[in-house]
Order: sequence, then structure tokens, then C-alpha cells
Amino acid sequence: MPVNSGDTSWLLMSTALVWLMTPGVALFYGGMVRRKNVLSTMMMSFAVIALVSILWVLYGYSIGFGPDKGGIIGGLNWVGLIGVGQDPSSVYASTVPHLAFMSFQATFAIITAALITGSSVERIKFSALFAFLALWFTLVYCPVAHWVWGDGGWLANLGALDFAGGTVVHVNAGVTALALALVLGPRKGFKQKEPMEPGNIPMVVLGAVLLWFGWFGFNAGSALTAGGLASSAFIATNTSAAAAALTWMILGWINRRPSVLGTATGAVVGLVAITPAAGFVHPLAGIPIGVVASILSYYAMIWRIKAGKVDESLDVFACHGVGGAWGALATGIFAHLAVNSAGADGLLYGGGMQVFRQLAAVGATCVYVFAVSWVLARILKAIMGLRVSENEEVVGLDISQHGERAYGGTS
Repeated sequence: MPVNSGDTSWLLMSTALVWLMTPGVALFYGGMVRRKNVLSTMMMSFAVIALVSILWVLYGYSIGFGPDKGGIIGGLNWVGLIGVGQDPSSVYASTVPHLAFMSFQATFAIITAALITGSSVERIKFSALFAFLALWFTLVYCPVAHWVWGDGGWLANLGALDFAGGTVVHVNAGVTALALALVLGPRKGFKQKEPMEPGNIPMVVLGAVLLWFGWFGFNAGSALTAGGLASSAFIATNTSAAAAALTWMILGWINRRPSVLGTATGAVVGLVAITPAAGFVHPLAGIPIGVVASILSYYAMIWRIKAGKVDESLDVFACHGVGGAWGALATGIFAHLAVNSAGADGLLYGGGMQVFRQLAAVGATCVYVFAVSWVLARILKAIMGLRVSENEEVVGLDISQHGERAYGGTS
């Protein structure tokens, strides 16, 4: 099939939108940490862009999407982009250049790695994080991407649906973040309940806006065509984000006050939850998906804070792990063949088994991701250490890891 210029234009635009989301993560996370750790937090996301971009071209795309090997991983046929050219792929996205599809998928790998960093801010060595993410990308992200999206992947063959990354991106990132935080241990003062207030909430809002904006490429771009399915996914995405933001605002109002930080977080949770479902459900389903996601993530975050046992610093698990898992299950409830003939009917349309397929995908992803991530973190902790020294943590990672200050000055 020849290249379609409209589909190609939309996919390239979507690739740019998803790429922009990682700087959005940098701002979102950077505003949440204390002022002495802003640059180190943002550096994590920017370093990920460089690292994963190179690894994806060298071998990541091949083992994620290359010719299937037992339903578990792709082969090495496309290492260094051998055979990935300007003509459409015979397997993926038949109306756009294979290179365009490869590039679009690269941005998903990038942002997944960036999301993980929120669990380890303010205390992890930059060198240790860099090593962890390189290994995690190879041993966790690429195999899971193949399971779900690769031609012949075992979860794809099982019939599990994931339109734009509920399991591949969000459950993966959330569970990895939890494993890393458990091995890393809490920040100094966490157990003593010392205040750790966000340093710049306007920066958080700007990051959330960029994420919301970029998410249209994330979800609608995953249609891989410029047509009706992209339009449906686009509206479902916005609807879920709006519903979740309103829900979080109301929950905050009931419990205390409707905070700006909470409302921005709620919007992101709604975007997370609709991701696996966006191209399989009617846009109206975005309302219940967003509302329930907001409630689940809100109370998961409250429980973690009250329990005071795990310092999963920026609640990556509560937002992405819990939100992504709900979104994957919700896909099994609300999916409808009338929206996407390549999908399936969910529970509400007589396809009750789809819920179990979704549950199997979430369960398998959680077990594999947590186990491998935990082992990787333990190995690196033994070899090179994960944490900065206590003095470096007190001074702040901006100075101790990068020799810079976010806001200038000499004191």
C-alpha cells in the first residue's frame, strides 16, 4: 500500500506532541520537589530523551517490534534500523513510512522511562539512575512492548487490548517506580514527617498543560490514521481528563480545599486511565473512566501518605500504576466493536471475557515488571550504591550531582 500523506502528517505531528510530553514531565516533577532539587529532577527527564533515543535506534525498536521470537521478544533483524525505511511496514501501520511508526514508538519508550524518575527524586545518584534506566529499558520496556503491541506478542495473541499504553507505559512505569522506591528507601526526614512542600506549583501546572496537550498525540495518534478513529480517541481523551480533574477538585474540596496541585494531578490521572481505552470506547465512556480513576488514585495517595512506610516521592504508582490498571480493566468493560472493529466488545456489550483478558495482561505485567525492576535495583545498589550521601542529600542534588543552582545566588 502506498504512503498516505494525510496519515503520515498526522503521525509525525503526533510524534512531536508525544515528544513534548517528556519536557512536560520534567516541569511537572520539577515543580513538585524542593527548590534545591529542581534541576536534578528535570535533568532526569532530559537525560532520558537522549539515552532512550539512541538505544531505541540501536536495538530497542528491533527487540520491541521486530520479528517475533516465541511471543516474548522481537528478533534482532532491525538492529540499527536495518530494513526500517521510507516505505510502509508490511506488519505495522501500512499507510505511513516504517520510519515514522518507529519514531512514534520511540517517544512512548522515552516518556515511560521519564515517568519512573518521580519515585526516586531528591536522593538517588544520577549515575545509578542512568544505569538502572538503561538496563530497565532493555530488560523490561522492550519485552513488555512486544508482548502487547508486537506482531505475535503473547498478550496480543491472548486478545488483551491496549490502545496507547495502559500496560506498556503506565502500569509498567508505576510498578517500576514502586520497586525502585522500596529498594532506594525514603528521603531523609520522611519518617519524621518533615515538610517537603512543592517548590514551584505554577511550574507543575505548566507541566500538566503540556502533558494534556501532548496526550492528544499520545492517544489520537495511536490510531495511526487521520480519520474517524483518531477523532473519537481525541474526544475520549479530553473527556476523561476533564472528568478526573473535576472529581479530584471536588474530593479536595470535601476534605479541605480545591487545590491547584490536586486538580492538575487529577487531569493527569484521567489521561492515564483513558490511554488503553481511548480507541476502543465511545467518548462518553471517558466520564466514568476518569471519575473512577480519580477516586482510586486520590485515596491510594492518601493511604500511602498516612501509612508513611513507602516514600514513593511523587506518587507515580498511585497515579500511573493504579490509574493505568483501572484504565486497562475499564477497557474490558466499555470497549465496543462499533467504535473500533479491530478491538472487541467489553462487558457492557456482552463480552465479559474481555475483562479477564485485561486482568491477565495487568497481572502478568505487574509480576514481571516488579520482579525484574526490583532485582536490577538490588544489583545496582550492591555494585555502585543507589543513594547520595546524607550530606549531599541535605545540600540538595542540584549542587551535589550537577554543580548548579536552579535560581542562582551564592548562598
